[in-house]
Amino acid sequence: MSAAITSDPASAEATATATEPQPAPRLFADSNVRWLAGGGLVSMLGDQFTLLALPWLVLRLTGDPLALGTVLAAMGVPRALLMLVGGATVDRHAPRRVLLVTRHASAVLLAGLAALVASGHVTLSIIHVFAVAIGITTAFSHPAASALVPSTVPKALIQPANALLMSMRQVTMLLGPLLGAALIAGTGTQAAPVPGAAGLREATGLAWAFGLDAFSFVVAALTLLPLKPINAAPAASRRNIADASTSTSTSTSSTSSSSSSSSSTVADAKAAADKQSIAASIAEGLRALWSDPLLRALCLYVTAIGLLVGGPLQVALPVLAERQLHGDATTLGVLTAGHGAGILVGLLLAGRFAGGRIAALGSLGTTVLAIDGLAGLVFIALGQVSHSWEAVALLAPIGAMAGFVQVAVMSWIQRRVPPRMLGRAMSVLLFLIMGLAPLSSALAGYLLRIVPSPVMFAACGLTMMAVATIGAIALPMRRID
Repeated sequence: MSAAITSDPASAEATATATEPQPAPRLFADSNVRWLAGGGLVSMLGDQFTLLALPWLVLRLTGDPLALGTVLAAMGVPRALLMLVGGATVDRHAPRRVLLVTRHASAVLLAGLAALVASGHVTLSIIHVFAVAIGITTAFSHPAASALVPSTVPKALIQPANALLMSMRQVTMLLGPLLGAALIAGTGTQAAPVPGAAGLREATGLAWAFGLDAFSFVVAALTLLPLKPINAAPAASRRNIADASTSTSTSTSSTSSSSSSSSSTVADAKAAADKQSIAASIAEGLRALWSDPLLRALCLYVTAIGLLVGGPLQVALPVLAERQLHGDATTLGVLTAGHGAGILVGLLLAGRFAGGRIAALGSLGTTVLAIDGLAGLVFIALGQVSHSWEAVALLAPIGAMAGFVQVAVMSWIQRRVPPRMLGRAMSVLLFLIMGLAPLSSALAGYLLRIVPSPVMFAACGLTMMAVATIGAIALPMRRID
């Protein structure tokens, strides 16, 4: 860490601001970006093995879709409940440290699950226990990973780095399940009998899938060690640091004594922050987000889009494949792949647009509103398709727009929020996206028992256009830049 950042935060911030107009350095010229990309790729690919193997294990073990639902809920509920706690912990102990702990913990959990599957001693109850434990670790790892980029990457590279990491995730989401399926099927030999079942034919392959994911977490943890933190801030807030420096300078006459007293005051403030309870830390983060008009507007907007549009679309897409297109699982796979390919294109494009804005549209907020309004029109058209190629032709641009907005908004938040608040800020955003989705999906599933899918898509499209219009008129979204 440079002396400017350590001893004079105000000077460091001024220096960063002054250098922002300069040409951005090459992305892979930064060693931190290389380590983040390498570790992220290994970890993301391993994740896809478990995301495929776990539901397949439950279904092969029980044959009961309800059992699968309870396992997924066992992961999702603690993740949603503890997400804000995870964010506060990240701000208290630093993103890299929290991520190191969670990656090692995940490696131990998945290695244990692999051993139980291979030995034939896995049961549904044991799977539920592991699911809860995995959900707890992700509640801490997600905010830590989101806060790691701005704390280790120069400001000029934050958006390209986010685009790179999200693009890699999308690629692994396309390739990972194929590799995982080949692994499970290719090593599908009979293992020791599973209690309560006649035997699990794919036990060896499933054990390999969990074991490789465990190994990927170990490798990913090792890639965190060479990272050199930058853009760091003391645990005390910038305002407290400035106040401490001012108070110290007025009470002393010499520069050296001022520096010594200021360092002592900052250390005292850091110690006080460390003693702050988790609940108080979460409350402080929520107040900080709510007191910022632009962050408050963005959170309200994301909540509305997620509840009124995001959840219904997750449920409506399988219904589109089955009822409207009269297809099967392959049809759903084609639609999902088309949407995923579009997201990948959007992620890559976002890395090439400075600040995530399209010049002809103006600010970042205006760009987001325009893209969401256009996506609403595409949703309405999606309810009228009768062939798979028509659906893919519409889902691909929807995915591209979603990927572009995701990178732009994430990068803007990381640049705007002070480093000491990043963990809590990202945990709030992740909670709004991931925590509320199950409620919205459940409601949409009920409604689809009453209304046909074209009506649902039309309602989602009109709602998205209405939310974008309200965001432009009633919220200061257009000022986000």
